[in-house]
Amino acid sequence: MNGKVFIRQSSDPRKHRQLIILTCFAAALFFLLLTRLWYLQIVKSEDFQSKSESNRLRMVPVAASRGTIFDRNGTVLVSNRPSFSVAVIPQEVKDRDALLDQLSAYLGIDRDELLQKWEKGKGRARYYPIVLASGITRDQLELLEENRLWLPGLEIEVKPVRQYEVGMLASHLLGYIGEISDEELKSEEYSGYFSGDYIGKSGIERSWERLLHGRDGGRQIEVDARGRILRTISENPPVVGASLVLTIDAELQKRTEQSFGEQAGAAVVIDVNTGEILAFSSNPDFDPALFAGRMPPEKWKEYLEDKRHPLENKALKGQYPPGSTFKIITALAGLEEGLINERTSVVCRGSYSLGGSKFGCWERKGHGTVNLKRALKESCDVYFYQLGEKLGIDKIAAYARALALGAPMGIGLDNEKGGLIPTSEWKEKRHRKKWLQGDTLPASIGQGYVLMTPIQLASMIASVAAEGVVYRPHLIKRVIDQDGRVLQEFKPEVLTRAGISARSFRLVKEGLSAVVNEGGGTGGRARLYEVQVAGKTGTSQVVKLRDRKGGIPYQYRDHALFVAFAPYDKPQVAVAVVVEHGEHGGGVAASIAGNILRAYFEGNGTIRRPIRTKTPDGTEGQADPVAQEGSPSGQSEASPQEQDRQ
Repeated sequence: MNGKVFIRQSSDPRKHRQLIILTCFAAALFFLLLTRLWYLQIVKSEDFQSKSESNRLRMVPVAASRGTIFDRNGTVLVSNRPSFSVAVIPQEVKDRDALLDQLSAYLGIDRDELLQKWEKGKGRARYYPIVLASGITRDQLELLEENRLWLPGLEIEVKPVRQYEVGMLASHLLGYIGEISDEELKSEEYSGYFSGDYIGKSGIERSWERLLHGRDGGRQIEVDARGRILRTISENPPVVGASLVLTIDAELQKRTEQSFGEQAGAAVVIDVNTGEILAFSSNPDFDPALFAGRMPPEKWKEYLEDKRHPLENKALKGQYPPGSTFKIITALAGLEEGLINERTSVVCRGSYSLGGSKFGCWERKGHGTVNLKRALKESCDVYFYQLGEKLGIDKIAAYARALALGAPMGIGLDNEKGGLIPTSEWKEKRHRKKWLQGDTLPASIGQGYVLMTPIQLASMIASVAAEGVVYRPHLIKRVIDQDGRVLQEFKPEVLTRAGISARSFRLVKEGLSAVVNEGGGTGGRARLYEVQVAGKTGTSQVVKLRDRKGGIPYQYRDHALFVAFAPYDKPQVAVAVVVEHGEHGGGVAASIAGNILRAYFEGNGTIRRPIRTKTPDGTEGQADPVAQEGSPSGQSEASPQEQDRQ
């Protein structure tokens, strides 16, 4: 024996196999652990770092201030004020339902409305705030701040909203802003906008949204576990929107709106020599500030139930038969075609027969023998029936379109209506019927199928004053930045030149002057004694319907129209007035137009403003210079009955 110890190996193959399996299993487990560690440390490192950062980082959006809107003289019409919004950070909310219940109780907002806004904002990163309520009151703000510890993820954002410095003045023109809707968010037009953003919904605010809105910014901040700001990591400052200088004169706009009183209607005032719109009124108005927050239900109901339709922009979208104001077009067509001259006369016996139909004149007794000037002055329908029959509808339409009628004029507001100038071809396409001579007679006096907007009416009379030069009516003078630097300026733009002779315009303008300034003229109530006014009355028929007592219900009364320009010899300004259901153009519409023209000429110093006096009871009154000076010699006053006619 040499003292060596021998260990005898097991010859059991089963134990050997178990040892191998155990070794492989341990190796595989170790490999999986190493692989998982590599995956977490190397592959997913950036992702987990981002998640870690998002637990303590927040993105705070900073809304840009919208651009200011000024009138032509620098008066601020629309500016901005701070408004408080309630937002939440989804990743910090553990119990969404409990949070929404609490916010609903504190804010007095239906829980389903809050939930709907939560769902709408789910497409963004979870650390990005979702706006649940806008325009909260200071009392609500204080209540939320007092309970902030029990409202995880709560954020109070300050956003600029519109401040309407002139109240409800020019509300249809300026428009209003509101929170972007689901449909708008899906639209290409609003790419780059997010839920909770405010956008223009109507008027200037909508049509010039991209310029006014500016570019929103944001701040990335670090917060502690209780949401307190520790530091600002990065900041992208917002860019203030561009500001607009309008062509509107705020004082003239105010006087224009006041002239309507409680009556529904529209008025447009245009600079004859540039196309600048000086006043743009739709009555009654509305409060645009209400649309930026939560509209009181009772106020919304009041707007909807008002038979005068205060939310409708009548100056932009109202389409009315122009009535006898359209006789201006028929007269120009007849003169240019050589069918009439200043001496051509017609006998009016109160009606005109064509085929088996009788077409009545507004003066049932008839006007007797009338020439062009008298036909315009007294608005004789029979004269223009006969002229229209000779012209035919297509020639009348051609001269109307020579003055750019029958299509939107492109004033710079969305959804402008274009009116309608019918032709024989139009009727065949639209109604699949041939045009008849019986259709031409009503069209020749602005009834039947003919439709025009207040903008078009104002442009028509301005173009007559300018003897065929048609300027594009426009509302924006220039675009400026926050420092007042001019970014874009809008010059007068000639849409077309009518190609009508100066002689034809002169003869028509003589008739329009007689309408206002001569005895028997239908527009005497627009007369100014310091400035010569020329104009034309019109009555737009709605329907023929009388109640049992013989009166006409409001909604079925005729519309009253009046168009005018002044001064007669060197025109500066044109005005168109439509009074819905005002019945006679020579009455209320001519009177409103006279007030507007007086306001314009008082504004530029041509007419002396009324002298303020003290009445016996101590209140302020005014002495009318016109009443003190009396009527000019050689001019006779038209009777109220004559002035109330077409």
